[in-house]
Amino acid sequence: MVHTIAMWLLAAGFLGAGIMNVIGLATIKADFARWGYPGWWHILTGGIEIICAALMATQASRIIGLALGAVIIAAAIVTVLRHRDFSHLAPLGVFVVFLVLAALPV
Repeated sequence: MVHTIAMWLLAAGFLGAGIMNVIGLATIKADFARWGYPGWWHILTGGIEIICAALMATQASRIIGLALGAVIIAAAIVTVLRHRDFSHLAPLGVFVVFLVLAALPV
């Protein structure tokens, strides 16, 4: 039960993050620029997050979605640690917890 709830919350989280990144509010664009990414990077990141959510929502591709999600979160953690932007660590920590819970055997 915990596995299923974590999986759906994780998929919803990636979908929401992806939509926000694709929309690219001023604060999101400023974060990506401050981290040294090109102006279109937030769109690419958001698209990959949306794909990740879709993969997680389907039983046949769930493992691929979890793996992609882990790569996305690992890259985000490296980015915020490298730039000492620690305010982003708490939400990333939540994603890590849900990734671990979702990856547990049923």
